[in-house]
Amino acid sequence: MLQAQKNRYLDNSVQTASPAQLLIMLYDGAIRFSKAAILAIKEGKNEDAHRNLVKVQDIVAEFEITLDRNSEVAEGLLKLYEYFKTRLREANLKKDVVPVEEVLGYLTELRETWIAAAKPVASVQRSS
Repeated sequence: MLQAQKNRYLDNSVQTASPAQLLIMLYDGAIRFSKAAILAIKEGKNEDAHRNLVKVQDIVAEFEITLDRNSEVAEGLLKLYEYFKTRLREANLKKDVVPVEEVLGYLTELRETWIAAAKPVASVQRSS
């Protein structure tokens, strides 16, 4: 029953979230799965590492799909996302934490950037 309540809460959170909040939720997931992959690699749990790295790759692919191609930063972000996927594949093939740690650092920075960018938008939406 507790799991059902969590799933309903998560469904409601996703359905009522703004685009910026959804993006931040995706970053949270990518960061969480990156950390889990790093831990799994360190513990020699290759299947867990693989599963978590694939989840991070899937989220990065979602970033690419949903990116506004007309924005000023689109080209740079697309190149960065492609780089992330390359490094994550490398980490998965070699079971090496270094590429994952690198991507994790970038994901964390980007998450903070999106949070900062979302604050003025949220303020404007609340006041209108």
